[in-house]
Amino acid sequence: MPTINVDKYRLFEELGEQFTPDTFQQLCFEFGIELDKDTEEDETRPKDQAPELAIEIPANRYDMLCFEGIAMYLNIFRGKQSTPNFKLLDIPEDKMQKITVSPETEKVRPYVAGAILRNIRFTPERYESFIGLQDKLHQNLARQRTLVSIGTHDLDTVQGPFTYEALAPKDINFVPLNQTKKMNGEELMHFYEADKHLGRYLHIIRDKPVYPVIFDANKTVCSLPPIINSDHSKITLDTKNVFIEITATDQTKLDIVCNIMVAMFSKYCEDPFTIEPVKIVSEHNGTTRVTPSLHTRVMDVEVDYLNQCCGLQESPESLCKLLGKMAYTAVPDEKDAKIIKVSVPPTRADVLHACDVMEDVAIAYGYNNLPRTSPNQASTIGKPLMINKVSDIVRNECAMAGWIEVMPLILCSHEENFEWLNRVDDGATAIKLANPKSVEYQVVRTSLLPGLLKTLRENKSVRLPLKITEVADVALKDESKERKARNERHFAAAFYGKTSGFEVVHGLLDRILSMLRVSFVTHEEDLHGKSVDYKVEENPSEEKGNGYFIREIDEPTFFAGRAAASYLRLGGQTRRIGEFGVLHPSVLERFELRYPVSVLEVNLEVFL
Repeated sequence: MPTINVDKYRLFEELGEQFTPDTFQQLCFEFGIELDKDTEEDETRPKDQAPELAIEIPANRYDMLCFEGIAMYLNIFRGKQSTPNFKLLDIPEDKMQKITVSPETEKVRPYVAGAILRNIRFTPERYESFIGLQDKLHQNLARQRTLVSIGTHDLDTVQGPFTYEALAPKDINFVPLNQTKKMNGEELMHFYEADKHLGRYLHIIRDKPVYPVIFDANKTVCSLPPIINSDHSKITLDTKNVFIEITATDQTKLDIVCNIMVAMFSKYCEDPFTIEPVKIVSEHNGTTRVTPSLHTRVMDVEVDYLNQCCGLQESPESLCKLLGKMAYTAVPDEKDAKIIKVSVPPTRADVLHACDVMEDVAIAYGYNNLPRTSPNQASTIGKPLMINKVSDIVRNECAMAGWIEVMPLILCSHEENFEWLNRVDDGATAIKLANPKSVEYQVVRTSLLPGLLKTLRENKSVRLPLKITEVADVALKDESKERKARNERHFAAAFYGKTSGFEVVHGLLDRILSMLRVSFVTHEEDLHGKSVDYKVEENPSEEKGNGYFIREIDEPTFFAGRAAASYLRLGGQTRRIGEFGVLHPSVLERFELRYPVSVLEVNLEVFL
């Protein structure tokens, strides 16, 4: 959870009460935050520095990542302050400040929002908190500026309307914040690559063909998001009008950050909690919108749901009063006495469902005050899923037969999953990652063999023979499923030694199937070796017996004449359940294995 350091004396002054360490810690506990540290008695604290409180904030409460948010919500919780009514200035759209978005921004950072805080009054503490909130949002919700980045400017030093463009690095020239030398985009990247603070953000746009840039009406650069602002428009303690521009790759996160930034500091405007909107115009599709939205969502929440989950018997009016302590505005529904209408403030992006409202009811009521009850549901006895039970049987049998279980990663490269096994990607089987961070993690494995072979490669110094197994899931595309994919439990084994070990993996297969109560079907029972389909053969002939049998196969993964497929016949249906054999020399060469390897892989789902 993020930790916020606040001035202890200033916070207590804002709360209108002097707390003892125990009483403040109790207040934090009741509200759902945690006092991590109080430097009042810390001997290492400089004497000229005011004591600070380090407060841990829940990861979903982005609106409390600053002094203003903590003070406001604690005051509302204690009944010392009402929920602010955030509002936008009523300005005709043709009179608003405007940001025109160029189509080229789609290549790098497509979304932008803006807002203006008019006649704001900064003090050193407020200014520090304003900058600190930006940094906390960048580190948390914005994911190190990859999703969202915030730029703040002194509106009196620039002139609207503004444009949001994307240009070649050499075409962007400006003096970066707190510098004196003008640089273009390429020079700026070299200049900041050793910077401890900004250097870690350069990768976001460094390799892009164009860089995003904010211009004012005079083509003065305001910022190069998400890296740095221009020194020309930097804000100071004397700034009266703040222009906030926010760029993003995620529209939802963009709106959340914009709402939080203006809501927390609009209290310092001459007209408190009032924000001037900015019009966003997209050139490529002609759409317009006004930011920030500051939209208050209204949720219908059942009274019985809130009471039952919390073990309460409160009236709708009482529940509305409790929700008021958590900054909601709630009223009973005029048409349905069992429903309350809950208005969620624009700063509470974490409220997604009625269960979030219920949690805040419990906090407002007090967790320690909730009735103590015993569960009235009937007790049940847990049992394993059938697929896990089968998997455990296979694991135990392999262990008792002297095989070692391994646990490779579920991701692998495309080559390892297909080309290195002499297999062809049909485009309809493997789940591919859209943005792999490494060439080693491109697809979700469709077979357990790549992981086993890489394990052998990394353990070639171990005394031979090596006998390893794995029982785990592979993932396959499946258009019939809601998520268009499904897991499939497989069992695989690999024997690595100076001899091929074909008979060893064959024996392991027989042993495993025997313990799963699957009998072997002879040639006579199989009607003289009639060929079967790879998937399912519909043939309810009474002459065929249930069980498993094997047939020689010729596949490029295996050495010719040293491979077989395993088939299971049950109720007149015959399915191929796996294969085993000696790997082809080209497969061994790609995985850097010098001795023969025999492998086995079986689909365990068919035994359920």
